[in-house]
Amino acid sequence: MENLENIAEKIVEKGKGILAADESTNTIKKRFDSINTVSTELSRCDYRETLFSTTNISNFISGVILFEETFFQKNKNNESLKEKLENVNCYPGIKIDQGLEPINKDKIETYTKGIETLDERLKPFADNGAKFTKWRAVINIGKKIPTNECLEKNSSLLAKYALISQKNNLVPIVEPEVIMDGNHSLEECYKVTKKTLNMVFDSLKKQNVNLKGILLKPNMIVPGNKSNEKLDIAESAKKTLLCLRDCVSEQVPGIVFLSGGLSSVNAT
Repeated sequence: MENLENIAEKIVEKGKGILAADESTNTIKKRFDSINTVSTELSRCDYRETLFSTTNISNFISGVILFEETFFQKNKNNESLKEKLENVNCYPGIKIDQGLEPINKDKIETYTKGIETLDERLKPFADNGAKFTKWRAVINIGKKIPTNECLEKNSSLLAKYALISQKNNLVPIVEPEVIMDGNHSLEECYKVTKKTLNMVFDSLKKQNVNLKGILLKPNMIVPGNKSNEKLDIAESAKKTLLCLRDCVSEQVPGIVFLSGGLSSVNAT
């Protein structure tokens, strides 16, 4: 059985990244609608197989986050999509959270569902070659939010998820995303992200999660998308690095960014 720490190190090998092909059925339908394509099990299979069949994909992609349907899916020739990735040395991973649920009636703050059944749901993926998992928590910035209740609940769930994943020999991608929706400033994003990450790492340590066998997937520090403050790439990069340096344990082998709503050029 491959060591968790080795898997994590290989995923963040220099010059490589993770392909997120884990759009839910609803999300991929919206994308297909925009190009006048009907979303069926077959069309989704064809689309993802096209991605996975890219020439020399493993020169650039170390792992692919899969949706549950794709993990066990076969193409028209009865070939497993997951095995196509394994055959070119790309690790298959699985999105394992079950979406967001409001913490209270205001419906602004949420927590991530699925922890009660997580261990049981992980077994078929672990038994069939998955190497890593992904669980996303969403943190909003607004008037009097995020609350401590929201941050504590999501931090605790992320830590429990990480520990359960590691017990199944799967590398957890820990994703506390402070989203850019809103009119907050760069400085507010910095403060909220810093507080979030500190609470997440406190929870990870309390649960005795092996930090050498996780990956962190955070947001970048940017002003809100409705803010009057203009995006300053250099300043965002500086604030992001400062925040991560202060909050993230040096034991963590790598950080994999999400674009978070930025264009590919701005994110890069």
